Amino acid sequence: MEYGRLEREIQIDASPEIVFEVISSPQHLRQWWPDDAQVEARPGAVGELVFGDRADLDAKVVAITVVDAVFPRLFSFRWVYPEDETATERNSLLVSFELAPDGDGTALRMIETGFRERGWDVAVLEAEYQEHVTGWDHYLPRLGDYVARLVPRR
Repeated sequence: MEYGRLEREIQIDASPEIVFEVISSPQHLRQWWPDDAQVEARPGAVGELVFGDRADLDAKVVAITVVDAVFPRLFSFRWVYPEDETATERNSLLVSFELAPDGDGTALRMIETGFRERGWDVAVLEAEYQEHVTGWDHYLPRLGDYVARLVPRR
């Protein structure tokens, strides 16, 4: 198995403009992915995602740095990097959401790369990759479900 690239595609019954807002704005992100989010959709913006209750010691706070925000086609960010470092190609993972019109909806392609570049030993690499596979397989359908609640059926 190749542990360098994770890719998923989903069809969403909403315009790329709506989907872009849902994948890039904190008020929408909180509805389908992290429990809390603070981020601006502009290149270079540094924010955070919070998984769990921020007040709980078990909460996981993850820094993110926006790489690209091209409305309504692309939103990408780096994450999973040491909190005392700036995100780079060698110390972080890159997540890209590519959006394309598809009939009356949007084709969303999510690509996550950078696993091998982290320099993890094989066991850590495999575990991290599998954790992200499981995570995206859980959260991406929630994205589609959330958008379906926002947009009336045509």
